[in-house]
Amino acid sequence: MSISHYIKEIGRGKDGARSLSREQACDLFGQVLDGTVTDLEIGGFCLAMRIKGETPDEMAGFLDATHQRLSRLPDAGAPVVVLPSYNGARKLPVLTPLLALLLAREGAAVLVHGTATENKRVTSEAVFAALGHSAWTTVTALSAGQCAFVPTEVLHPGLKRLLDVRRVVGLRNPAHSLVKLMNPCEGRALIVGSYTHPEYAVSMADTFALVGAHALLLRGTEGEPVADARRTPQMDAFRNGERILLQPAQEGSLGALPDLPKDIAAEATAAYIREVLDGRLPVPTPIALQVAHILRELSHHAAPAHAH
Repeated sequence: MSISHYIKEIGRGKDGARSLSREQACDLFGQVLDGTVTDLEIGGFCLAMRIKGETPDEMAGFLDATHQRLSRLPDAGAPVVVLPSYNGARKLPVLTPLLALLLAREGAAVLVHGTATENKRVTSEAVFAALGHSAWTTVTALSAGQCAFVPTEVLHPGLKRLLDVRRVVGLRNPAHSLVKLMNPCEGRALIVGSYTHPEYAVSMADTFALVGAHALLLRGTEGEPVADARRTPQMDAFRNGERILLQPAQEGSLGALPDLPKDIAAEATAAYIREVLDGRLPVPTPIALQVAHILRELSHHAAPAHAH
């Protein structure tokens, strides 16, 4: 097989490129994930899409191909909160594990999935390890109140390979958006999607709407799916693709700043998370609000998820 005919369509430059249909995008991405195309073709695909940008139909097709191939978590009955953790900490501590453990403490089943996409950032996986939570090496069902970190390669090795292309060419590709949109569960799930740049807020929202997702969308902390502990971001829900504003963004100047650790290393972040979980430090207000919104959305999620 070959994807050269697709590259010819999407690779005609910013103004001449043509978009693919959902079915074409599914076929293309499936071949990429299966590893049946050459490294040169994968590089061509990544660069062409970086210049062109993905349409919602193309991203839906990429998701179709991914969902057909993922090792998905079996349905244990309870809806799962899915936290994609791919950006890590650059300037602020990565508090995705805190969000996950607060949700699990409230009885939610929580799946955090991710991999390091840049060498110098502190990952959720490292913080979980410092907290004594080992990464899963196989996919099994999650029960209510349980929290797990699952590396991307356990869900699908081809997806991990595509994310790693960034280390070679230095540019993001569609996989970096896709992992924040995908549902790695057989049963009901609430995807917590996050973005860093406004254009991704639009494209992610359009894709969630198109595929009928059940999701929460916010501007995360440095691209992580956890609310910035210093200022409450806007949070929107998607219920079967229908968008609902849950939380307006906090306006005006900041009052008191939370007592976050200055050291963003995994051990220091883990120590801070322990203090918050033990009640010695308060849960930052934006994260407490996010927990409440997620728990409320889980209660809305009565119908089985669409398997797109």
